[in-house]
This record gives sequence, C-alpha cells and structure tokens, in this order.
Amino acid sequence: MEKISVLFVCMGNICRSPTAHGVFRHLVEQAGLSSEIFIDSAGTYAYYQGEPPDQRAQDVARRHGIDMSDLAARKVVAEDFENFDYILAMDTENYQDLKKRCPEQYQAKVEYFLDYAPDVKEREVPDPYYGGKQGFERVFNLVEVASEGLLTRIKKSFHFRCPTEYDRQQAQRS
Repeated sequence: MEKISVLFVCMGNICRSPTAHGVFRHLVEQAGLSSEIFIDSAGTYAYYQGEPPDQRAQDVARRHGIDMSDLAARKVVAEDFENFDYILAMDTENYQDLKKRCPEQYQAKVEYFLDYAPDVKEREVPDPYYGGKQGFERVFNLVEVASEGLLTRIKKSFHFRCPTEYDRQQAQRS
C-alpha cells in the first residue's frame, strides 16, 4: 500500500501549517504510523520560502514536546493537488485560493482542517502572526484537536491496526 499523504496549508507556511505539520507528525510517530503516512506543509504564497517556522510557533510547540526546527516554508505547487490525499486549509481565504487552483478531479481533496475537530465551533485556525504568544498557544490547541481527529479518521478509513505497547514488546523480543 502506498503512503497516505497529508498537506497542511496556510498563507505563508511559517505559523499555522508548520504547527499542524509538527503536531500531526508527532501523533503519527506516537501511533507507529510514520512509514504509512507522509506529512508536509506549504503556503499559498511564497513570502517566506525556505525559512523556518516562526520562532513563537516553535517555542509553543517545544513547550509541548514537539520539535519543528527541521521544517522550512514552501509554496503550494500544482503537483501537490495530484500527489496529496488530504489538502487541509487553515482558513477560508486559503481554502478558496486552493479551490481556485485545484484541477476539477482533485477538488474533494481540499478541506478545512478544523472539520476534523467536530467539537470545535470555529472552522478557521486564526492567524497568530500579528498577535502575542497566546495566539500561538490557541493555534497549537486547535491544531492538536484537529490532528487527533484527522488521525482517527485516517486509521478508520485505511484500517490501520495501531500497535499497542504489548505489540511493541513482543516485536522487541523477536
């Protein structure tokens, strides 16, 4: 089976989408599914191409045990629509931009990320760039809930049997 691929998208790819990338990657690693799920993030604009995530986003993630320092901003490219199974927009502006660029046969891949957080009333992950650190903490919390929902959906849809601690111990003995 090919890897399931997930692309998180915001405007500049330095705050929200790399936070989602880092959080989701962490959850996927904890679930033992890193070899089954490919994760990336991108921006609809190339303002910060090649730059690391905003330091404030990295600081919040680090406080939660997640390292995003290896990520670098990139722009969404045409091939992303074909190559990714899930293309998850952080807000309406980016959702609409992605829908305009997306070829008709891939339109269903473009979704709002927070649709995977059914208990969250908001549909958009707010842009924390011009605010204080509390905005980055809010983004982290929203992203964490949506990431858990997304991983649950992927596991159910693709019938992944996630290893339990018992399974890991048995594998180590073998």
